[in-house]
Amino acid sequence: MTAPLTADAHEYGLVGDGVADDRPALQKLVDALGDATASDGRPRTVRVPAGRYAIRDRPVLWRSGVSLVGAGRGATCFELCNPGAPTRPVPLAWFTTAQHGAGRDRHIADVTFAHFEIDGLRVETEEYEVLAKGLGLQYVLRGRFTDLYIHDTAATGFGCDFLQDTVVEGVLTERCGRQDPGEEMGGAGIGIGVGGWGPVERLAVTDCAARGNGTNGIFLELQQDHWVPPRGIRITACHTEDNRYGISDWGADGLIVTGCTMLGNHVAGFDVSAQGTTSVGGRGGIVTGCVIDANPGDGIALGNTPGPYGFHGNRVSNNGRYGYWEHNLAGGDQEPATDIVLESNDIHDNALDGIRVDAPLHEPAFFGNRIRGNGRRAAPRTRGGGEGVHCGPLYLTDERADWLPGGHRGKELTVGGPGETEATAVVVDNTATGLTLAPRRPGADTAWPDGTPGSGTAYRLPDCPAPRTGLTAAAAVTHPYVHGNRVRDDGHPRTQIHAVWIAPEATWTGGRVSGNDFSGNAAASTRFDSVPSGGRWRDNAG
Repeated sequence: MTAPLTADAHEYGLVGDGVADDRPALQKLVDALGDATASDGRPRTVRVPAGRYAIRDRPVLWRSGVSLVGAGRGATCFELCNPGAPTRPVPLAWFTTAQHGAGRDRHIADVTFAHFEIDGLRVETEEYEVLAKGLGLQYVLRGRFTDLYIHDTAATGFGCDFLQDTVVEGVLTERCGRQDPGEEMGGAGIGIGVGGWGPVERLAVTDCAARGNGTNGIFLELQQDHWVPPRGIRITACHTEDNRYGISDWGADGLIVTGCTMLGNHVAGFDVSAQGTTSVGGRGGIVTGCVIDANPGDGIALGNTPGPYGFHGNRVSNNGRYGYWEHNLAGGDQEPATDIVLESNDIHDNALDGIRVDAPLHEPAFFGNRIRGNGRRAAPRTRGGGEGVHCGPLYLTDERADWLPGGHRGKELTVGGPGETEATAVVVDNTATGLTLAPRRPGADTAWPDGTPGSGTAYRLPDCPAPRTGLTAAAAVTHPYVHGNRVRDDGHPRTQIHAVWIAPEATWTGGRVSGNDFSGNAAASTRFDSVPSGGRWRDNAG
């Protein structure tokens, strides 16, 4: 066959009627254009008119220099399915190290994937298969992925690794990781393995949205623990919502995250930890100008990192646990994190502490932050049932209640009386008479695994923890710099009990705490169950 620079898919055998298997014709066309590109060095493009193109039982092995361009989201759709191969994952396009020998010297170059949809709903594997993606390419050079809608894949939607001089823009992923219960690898909206190109990978992820995906909205993951964490990666102007984690850094160096929104993610809005395949946390990153709000778990969860890491000018609010939580997971780096910086952030109305330190810090700097009105989970234990109690997919109301608004934020609601099967759900927020509940898993439309409880169902909510503070140290903190922060509570009632609490298990050694305003909290400005050692505390109001 001849190999034009631009090929119309219909002229080369693709049907697009949603019935015929278009994979063989697409594979033949990709191979022909790939051979021609290898021969003359001129990249080719497959243009795919509007239609629904079935990719059945096998993925398309992609070739360097071949681009795939549709007629737009909702117009050109590739429907992935595997009725004849229930053990085989079927991404639309793949080229990997394990299956095809991909590497720095055997890569995919000069490709664009643009303006189409990938529907993965009809791929079902007998067991969870990490390769059941929408796109699964490794070692891409000068790639562009733009204006794609990827949804309902069994594993990660956009699952491409080692992207050099590449842009991922305008990619929307929804309900990907459909077969991932939240404990498997992958299962994200956008999951990008890093490190394969060496210490610098020039990658921009911009204007993307990830909603309702099984694990992460967007994650970066170092793929070999002996590789150097790469620099050069940027995530800008992205939106993550209703995933387990919003944006995760599992092994990059100097990741820049700016102008993003991370809302309603079940475990954390932004996460640095050892959860990746190599148990390596990110380091050297900068998160700035982001809104991290109403996540049922933590706003920012940082751990397993040697540092540094900086958070500047973010809003961290209304989260169901801590605004910022320093902690380490087992299996990852346990050394003190050095040079963690929180500067000019607005940390407010979180359910528990505004900042909680449960892992060692060395020379942290907290300055210019407004840490206000935290400890919102202040309502006492309660129970109810009978007349006036009603449940919906994502709510419970009790017409006779008089709860503190926001006072049950982040609590676990239990429904079911004696002799009944109990069910639990997480409270996102509450009014005086109504609880708003988190979906039972990302992408779900209900909080209840076994159906909505009937009217009058019995329920109970646990007590509030105490103390709840602006800043809690419950680990070793050495040489901290805490300056110019306003740590207060102007609410009615006040729920942030102390500005600063040094817990019994903590040590606070050296450093400077100066020029802060600690006045206006519910009980007292400070509580020292472990006395600070050395350093200087001066000019702090309250």
